Amino acid sequence: MSRVARQPLTLPKGVEVLVNGQTLTVKGPKSSLTLDLPSQIKVEVKGQEARIAEESIEANSALAGTARANLSNMIKGVTAGYEKKLSLVGVGYRAQAQGKKLNLAVGLSHPVEVTVPDGITVECPSQTEIVIKGANKQLVGMIAAEIRSYRSPEPYKGKGVRYSNEQVSLKEAKKK
Repeated sequence: MSRVARQPLTLPKGVEVLVNGQTLTVKGPKSSLTLDLPSQIKVEVKGQEARIAEESIEANSALAGTARANLSNMIKGVTAGYEKKLSLVGVGYRAQAQGKKLNLAVGLSHPVEVTVPDGITVECPSQTEIVIKGANKQLVGMIAAEIRSYRSPEPYKGKGVRYSNEQVSLKEAKKK
C-alpha cells in the first residue's frame, strides 16, 4: 500500500462518513459529498478515524493513495470549504454576479455568461475580483479554470483573468 494511503484520517466533530458498498458519503456542517470508489478499495470507519484498505497490495497502490486524498479533500470541504480568487486585469474588464450566472466583459466582441453549477457560489466584491466558493475542491477548481480560459493572461501586457496569487512574467517587446 502507498505511504499516503497508510495514514489514517481523523474525523472532526460533526463529520460523518457513511460507506454503502462502493459509494462513500461524507456529511458535515456545510454540505454532503459523495464519491464512487474503485472496486479494489475499501474504507473502514472506526470511531473518529477512517482508513483505506485494499485487496491487492501491489496493483492498486496509486488507487489507494488517490482514494485517501479524495476522502481528505471531502472532509475538509464539508467542514471549511474551498475558495479560489480571480482578478481581472485590463481596461474595461469587469465581472458581475447575478444569482447562478456570472457576466464577464473581458475584451471580446460579446459579453460572456457563465452558468454556475449547484453547490458553488460566485461573488464579486468589486468589478475586477471574483471569489468562487464551494465544498467540492475539484468543482471549485474546474469553474475557476473555465473562467480563466475565456481570457488567459497574455505575456506582453499581462491583461486577462488570473488567479489572485498568480505571477505573470512579462516578455520584452520586440526592439527596432
